[in-house]
Amino acid sequence: MFLLVLGSVLGLMTFFIWLRTIRDTTAPGRWRRLLTLALLSLTALLVVTLVLPRVVGIEEAGWFAWPGYLWFGLMVYLFLALLVLEPLRLVGWLRRRRSPAAPEAGLDRRQFLARAGAVAAGAAAAGVTGVGVATAVGPPDVLRVPVRLPRLDRAFDGFRVAVVSDIHLGPLLGRAHTERIVRMINETEPDLVAVVGDLVDGTVEQLGSAAAPLADLVSREGTFFVTGNHEYFVDGTVAWLRELERLGLHVLRNENTRIRRGAAAFDLAGVNDLAGESRSDPPDFDRALRGVDPATATVLLAHQPVQIAEAAQRQVDLQLSGHTHGGQMWPFHHVVELAQPALAGLSTVRDTQLYVTRGAGFWGPPLRVGARPDISVLTLRA
Repeated sequence: MFLLVLGSVLGLMTFFIWLRTIRDTTAPGRWRRLLTLALLSLTALLVVTLVLPRVVGIEEAGWFAWPGYLWFGLMVYLFLALLVLEPLRLVGWLRRRRSPAAPEAGLDRRQFLARAGAVAAGAAAAGVTGVGVATAVGPPDVLRVPVRLPRLDRAFDGFRVAVVSDIHLGPLLGRAHTERIVRMINETEPDLVAVVGDLVDGTVEQLGSAAAPLADLVSREGTFFVTGNHEYFVDGTVAWLRELERLGLHVLRNENTRIRRGAAAFDLAGVNDLAGESRSDPPDFDRALRGVDPATATVLLAHQPVQIAEAAQRQVDLQLSGHTHGGQMWPFHHVVELAQPALAGLSTVRDTQLYVTRGAGFWGPPLRVGARPDISVLTLRA
């Protein structure tokens, strides 16, 4: 169903782009045929990019994933730019109806305006795409956010939690991406590191080397991990969890642990992602929160913000999530907001606070428009 919907949308977008940038700007003949073939080839490359990485492997997929996904991003903004010009086309059509010109002059004028519109839309799309790529592949922002927890013991006042999510190691992001994230986190000198899902888009055999720098993460209380939906989209979910434990990450699979400072403590819990249902590994809040002390604070790691509904029912103090990418590419922010209770930042549901990071990587097109990547350092206040 997903592929059917995606294929239909891509087909409609391609047809609209063909109408406005090829049919309306060229006369029937050789140039129109060549440009049509080029457009269809780019769309075919995108389809290959979406399908083949699961078949040919991560390293081989990089050769066509970069141009394929770049075209995807450019196509989206070209489509949107052309849509913006549609009201102007309608105005021109109405004027021609009222004051018809000679057939040849009218044709020349329409073709000139169509070419001008196509060039303007192409320039706008290229500009947005260029900025989006630079933002996506550039270093994440380091956000420092104070969070007050009434039940937090004063011994933990100033406790720093580095939150990172959606690293998305795969055909486009590899070891250098991980090394930069690890270096930036270590520079913040956190007390605890929380990796809240969507780390990989491939198997341990394909991406084990890319994930290896995670072993260099340094914090006083250690690094903790919960699964995201993408951990269940790859073969070998359990193999990845074992590999992360080998690298020194503590995987919280519907379980909790106590973080102590002398006699003071708070509970850190983690639940599996909702996609775990498909692998007989669903989230289990009752199990994850079993034994937590109701008199002290509880911090929950849960990949998707929508899981806040369960957390709030159980009086969790703070939930740390990712998943949304902050929308990644405007205007898709608005679509994400329909599915999740928060896009990014700190919010409150009942008496439970929710913090959502925009993530440090990207998925699909290597673009971020209106949603910069981030690593968030939360300073807990009693």
